[in-house]
Amino acid sequence: MRRALLVIAIVGCGRREPTSTDAAPSTATSTATSTSTSTSTSTATATSTSTSIANPASTATAIVSGTATASAISRHCPPGMSLVDAFCIDTWEAHVALFDPRTNREWPHSPYAVVEATNVRAKSAPNVVPQAFVSQVAARRACKNANKRLCRREEFERACRGPDDANLYPYGGTEKIRAACNEGKGSSIPRLFGTDVSKWTYDDFNDPRLNQWIGGLAKTGAFAKCVSPYGVYDLVGNLHEWGDDAPDERGRARFRGGFYGDAEVNGHGCLYVTKAHEPTYHDYSTGFRCCADASE
Repeated sequence: MRRALLVIAIVGCGRREPTSTDAAPSTATSTATSTSTSTSTSTATATSTSTSIANPASTATAIVSGTATASAISRHCPPGMSLVDAFCIDTWEAHVALFDPRTNREWPHSPYAVVEATNVRAKSAPNVVPQAFVSQVAARRACKNANKRLCRREEFERACRGPDDANLYPYGGTEKIRAACNEGKGSSIPRLFGTDVSKWTYDDFNDPRLNQWIGGLAKTGAFAKCVSPYGVYDLVGNLHEWGDDAPDERGRARFRGGFYGDAEVNGHGCLYVTKAHEPTYHDYSTGFRCCADASE
């Protein structure tokens, strides 16, 4: 049964962080508020001829300076991940596959369908539609099934900003570069359900059509400038990314980076964070990626 949403700030997956009077109190009545705007003009997949590097942190430094070999990186991180200091992070936003726990056989899961199954595994690859409609609970499970975990706040920010903490955007600096990342396009909700907020429902926010209009959700890595110094794509915009944060005193978890609708209202670029929703919340804007400790 579809339940009416309470009050939403401005157009779904909104324009600002809800206050205590307009934040939805439960999973079935929440609405997402965020969007991301960043781009990275530096690519961190280094292709020089340096020799092997002794430890993960040194290799990560070499990536930024352009002196690390692909073999040096692959020694520390699984395929599809990038090395940042002593941890690995998915190079691209996650998509998921269903799998048979007995045989390990995999088959596709629609990126436009809510992730409800427990036998889902996180995957990282370029040029695929990333998985939206995912809760923190489901994202955590998908990472665990891939022998990974959700990313901590400091890991997300480091991977996005690079070694210079003064950066607000993956492409560097404190000024947003328009269209560098997939953001700033506004909510998809009015496209299908009009502008009367009182008529929007939680089911509306999980309609698979919301991410299928041309110019909305992009495939992973499609925005070539939206890459961090460590070679990680789409940390700003495209989809919100659930983090490893435990629920706060109000039971709210965190997702970061914004989505294709907005990546500025709740913080600029790499510092964008939404804290309005429970771990079980999901909608068309919520996605994730995984992290893992780097091997020695």
